[in-house]
Amino acid sequence: MPALHQQFTATVRDLGADGSGIVEHPDGQVFFVAGVWPGETARFAVTGFKQRFGFARMLELLEPSPARTTPRCAHHGTGREDCGGCPWQFAGYEAQLEAKEKRVRQALSRLQHRAEIAPIQGSPDVFGYRNRAQFKTDGSKLGYVAASSRQLAPIADCPILTPVNRATLQELLDSLPNKALRPGRNKDWTTLDIDEGIGAAEVVPNRRRPFRQGNSAQNLRMREWLAARVSELAPDRTVLELFSGSGNFTEVLVQAGFARIVAVEGVEDSVQELAARKLPGVEARRYNLFAEADCARLQEQARDASILVLDPPREGFRLAGLLLTKKHRLRDVFYISCDPATCARDLEIFTGAGFLVAEIQPLDLFPHTPHVELLCWLQLPPGYR
Repeated sequence: MPALHQQFTATVRDLGADGSGIVEHPDGQVFFVAGVWPGETARFAVTGFKQRFGFARMLELLEPSPARTTPRCAHHGTGREDCGGCPWQFAGYEAQLEAKEKRVRQALSRLQHRAEIAPIQGSPDVFGYRNRAQFKTDGSKLGYVAASSRQLAPIADCPILTPVNRATLQELLDSLPNKALRPGRNKDWTTLDIDEGIGAAEVVPNRRRPFRQGNSAQNLRMREWLAARVSELAPDRTVLELFSGSGNFTEVLVQAGFARIVAVEGVEDSVQELAARKLPGVEARRYNLFAEADCARLQEQARDASILVLDPPREGFRLAGLLLTKKHRLRDVFYISCDPATCARDLEIFTGAGFLVAEIQPLDLFPHTPHVELLCWLQLPPGYR
């Protein structure tokens, strides 16, 4: 095994799930390196090890990729003072899309009974798109977090924010230093959540804003995708929606005319917000979708549902099988995922129960990051039991 701080030269062979480059030491040891792109050759230094893998940092770029470009943000980088929010900003956008589509295809390659994967839909805006953000502050500095650390990375601007949020950031920066924003005991920082619905004066420290998809233009595409598919289904069918939040996709289902929609969320504030909207036909319920007992109770109470819509967090929905009892009536499943690996795992649960994957549409919600969204439609063949 190479020694700590040992230097070596290698060519980046691929990208990991976190967006880091994968390089191989001459003795065969695999290392992950931030800030490099496939095909690039560089000189590296070993920085650490974890289980079977190692970590390294780039010392000198010897042969850059044609995809490499100059980052627009002054805070982009891989150091302890650099922001880790946009790790791919050094790569051209078309190359980013190619890498994301490749990741999707690799993750779903072993999935049987699936449709062809559609070309990825890129974001109309690659800067100025982010409609929400969470900053960290110690009362004197404000920023994000350096990659793979608990280190506050101060910023003076953030070009991926929408103009409204960018102005809010400047107001917050102008308010510093602020003793009231110093972190509490045993806390690294105070969090400040913003979105386009509030100004700097309305930000409440350490309080999350209601969840929303972070890219408004791409969220519209996701809603349009779902609306077009459910328009083919009879509106007298019951819909079970999981991880409903405060109603982003619930609105689409209501507009499609479904008479009964059981919208389930684990966060009480979101359930209350959705219930307060009094959308016609919507029953807002709170269940812990990561607890077996709650999922079993939910299956009993929504046993007449024949359409399932779910938009889980990155962990996916590993308990999906609890809904697929012998008496289940589900025929159409619309799975919206933000992680190809957990999506592949969960789709195997459905295909194992007889569902066929009719459509897979990748979509880029967060340019300059390795994250990718998947829109999947699964159907149970007629007469299947």
